[in-house]
Amino acid sequence: MIGRTIFNYGLSLLLLTGAAHAQELYTPRNIQQAIEKGTRTTTGLPGKNYWQNFGKYDVRVKLDPATKIVSGTETILYYNNSPDTLNRLAIRFVNNVHKPNAVRAAYASDDYLTSGLKIKSFKLNGQVYEVNSKDWGTVKLADFGQKIFPGTTATLDISWEYPLSIASDREGLLNASTFYCAYSYPRVSVYDDYNGWDLLEHNGRQEFYNGFNDYQFEISVPKNFVVWATGELTNAADVLQKPILDRFEKSKVSDTPIHIATDAEMKSGKVTAQEAWNKWKFKASYVPDFCFSVSDNYIWDGGSVDLGSKRVSVQSSYVAGTPDFEQYIGWQQYCISWFSKNWPGVTYPYPTMTAVQGFADMEYPMMINDSSVPDNLVDARQTADHEIAHTYFPFYMGINETRYGYMDEGWATALEFWIGNAEIGAEKNKELFKDARVKRYIFDPSTEEDQPLITMTSQLSGLGYGNNAYIKAALSYIALRDYLGDELFKKALHHYMELWHGKHPTPWDFFYSINAGAGQNLNWYWKNWYFTNNYIDLKVDSFKQLGGKNTLTITNVGGFAIPFDVLITYADGSVETKHQTPAIWQHNEKQASMTWSSTKKVKNITLDGGIFMDYTAKDNSWNVIK
Repeated sequence: MIGRTIFNYGLSLLLLTGAAHAQELYTPRNIQQAIEKGTRTTTGLPGKNYWQNFGKYDVRVKLDPATKIVSGTETILYYNNSPDTLNRLAIRFVNNVHKPNAVRAAYASDDYLTSGLKIKSFKLNGQVYEVNSKDWGTVKLADFGQKIFPGTTATLDISWEYPLSIASDREGLLNASTFYCAYSYPRVSVYDDYNGWDLLEHNGRQEFYNGFNDYQFEISVPKNFVVWATGELTNAADVLQKPILDRFEKSKVSDTPIHIATDAEMKSGKVTAQEAWNKWKFKASYVPDFCFSVSDNYIWDGGSVDLGSKRVSVQSSYVAGTPDFEQYIGWQQYCISWFSKNWPGVTYPYPTMTAVQGFADMEYPMMINDSSVPDNLVDARQTADHEIAHTYFPFYMGINETRYGYMDEGWATALEFWIGNAEIGAEKNKELFKDARVKRYIFDPSTEEDQPLITMTSQLSGLGYGNNAYIKAALSYIALRDYLGDELFKKALHHYMELWHGKHPTPWDFFYSINAGAGQNLNWYWKNWYFTNNYIDLKVDSFKQLGGKNTLTITNVGGFAIPFDVLITYADGSVETKHQTPAIWQHNEKQASMTWSSTKKVKNITLDGGIFMDYTAKDNSWNVIK
């Protein structure tokens, strides 16, 4: 829990940061309307009329490894907390992206394609409807002839099935009898205060936007198949043999990794109860999604991490003998502890985290699905760091990734960088980050690389999408930390997270809550980084040394307000480093001068942006003595 002093600080700041600067940033009309309706504000606080809808999902799923069919029934209690009467319902089923006629961002192979969702029965408030799901995409807005009035609850009863894709990434088959089941159930799409129903089709590239719900899942699989899932396993004694159960329970309080189920035990049928079918039950509260994985050949490790206020159970499932996944329990323990205590410095909010060896390098609430990189353990570990960082953004913070991917991918990338400094050292981490993240952006002069960060993610493609969402956004957060300093930056970040966790912030909520938390009008910074076509390119324009006064003029060709070091080499061989924060660009983003006193003769001046790599580094030096 974050201290109330931060929250109260933001309330008091209302008097200081009111409407005077509210309209300095471009604000789209739908966000303006939300502000006018009182659901959002220009001070970063959720509006007095803020609301969001909610669901309780009771889902019973059966996965048949022989047919590769997932079938199920679910009861959804959907709470309409909005002030609107809902005449229609939007039902979302992401896995319809596998249907041949689906909207997709990339080529699909034949073994990627499936017939998609089949609705077998559908009831709304007890009334039966014939539903033809053959023409459904990843989201379907349907009129059932009923009204869901404000403050009322609708009950949906759905029976359904769908085939798992053979060739997939985020979900589907991991091997012949191992499955990752994400987006596996029909759900009510988000209805929010600024767009109404979320009707954007999932195209396979852009990621997700879900409401916060409570989930109870019962997952039926044949004997000898283990299930790992979002949330907590509530009936372990019913589905595990006694030695495995004992190790599983021990792992939940163990600081050291434990082999819960070995390869030999999985192969010999010594892990699960020997019923023909076992029903695994899981529970997760107030999370934006639920997923599960099933295997009869993956081994199972476990452990826990003590955060002081609670212990978090960490688990991993993988192919025996996979070098990087053999390290995953320790990696997860370190990562969850580091994020909780350092950056973002908010206690990991959930009771579990499970890593599954797959192909996606993808995050889900309390689960990650990572590819193995056995020949590069540093890369493998930082992938795990990145995906676990998503616990905070988008899950804890309820980000609309589909439209605003930079609000979560940028933070996950920044957190990946910061924890990397602790794991492998700042210098090595800086070079790795530049090679893996920055170079593919800064040395690509394509027009799409310079689209404003505020551009909706759903309108971008290719590297323009990836670099906007990941590296440019990450650099904006890293530069802001440099500008504000660690203490004030954390105070502002915590203010934002305190106000908006469990809710659905937009970029403008972020901008204004950071302003309030920092006690500064940072709109100049948001304009520079988010509302321009800027890039990174500095140039030494001139240098003068008169007596003991040295004046350096720098042109910001690219325009971004970045931090950088000025390396001054004197004629006597000594070197002095002067750090410049983004504040140097606050009043003039195109040119700045700095002065310092020294009577020593200057030989050379070089600008070094570190991870803020320069597009044309050749003009970053000035040779005074040749």
